Amino acid sequence: MIPRVSFLLLSILLGILGILCVVFTVYWTQHWLGGFAWDGSSQMFNWHPVFMVTGMLVLTGAAVLVYRVPLSWSGPKLPWKLLHAGLTLAAFILIVLGLVAVFEYHNKQGIANMYSLHSWLGLGAVLLFSCQWAMGFASFLLPWAPTWFRALYKPIHVFFGSAIIPLVVAACISGINEKLFFKLTSTTTPYSQLPAEAWFANILGMLILVFGLLVLFALAMPVWKRPDVNSQDTQEPLLQEDK
Repeated sequence: MIPRVSFLLLSILLGILGILCVVFTVYWTQHWLGGFAWDGSSQMFNWHPVFMVTGMLVLTGAAVLVYRVPLSWSGPKLPWKLLHAGLTLAAFILIVLGLVAVFEYHNKQGIANMYSLHSWLGLGAVLLFSCQWAMGFASFLLPWAPTWFRALYKPIHVFFGSAIIPLVVAACISGINEKLFFKLTSTTTPYSQLPAEAWFANILGMLILVFGLLVLFALAMPVWKRPDVNSQDTQEPLLQEDK
């Protein structure tokens, strides 16, 4: 009972933090960065942080914790596999939209792509997420992956699923910092004097950091791990070949 209650409390806290991360990102881009559009302007770029924080951070964080939910510890695994796949698919769609927004803006404005540390971290996170999604789909959903391969690949999938979280946190925080330096360098109140926008965006970065650390904490707690039961449900993929 204690692990269930403690996980419930952590889930509520993570839910609040995740919502705050998204709300803070939307408010920052709307209030200080000029709002949203889809026309190649800076307003189109503003979709990039919103989609990435929502998809790569919050939805991915929720997806990796699906099998830590106490209700998933017993009974059929199928609903939880579908929920995990659905969350990661929704995250992937938002990631693609976020990439379209930033590359379209850069190309329309004649800005170079992929030169900053933020862009390298972000690309690394996207590539790792994409490989995870493709391999997870092929290994655990489609019928042709043999049982021995799924058993061999499962710990690798779990490890790199966890590794995505700190990579995403680093990409988000470096992106916030980069945007503040670009925007506040030429203003009358520079970043070093901590104007209101800097305070707000720095707090957003700290919320993202705390969210990521709590997700990693939940993943590291063995008491919240689903028992590895050797049932037919855990040994076979969701889709079956016709007999």
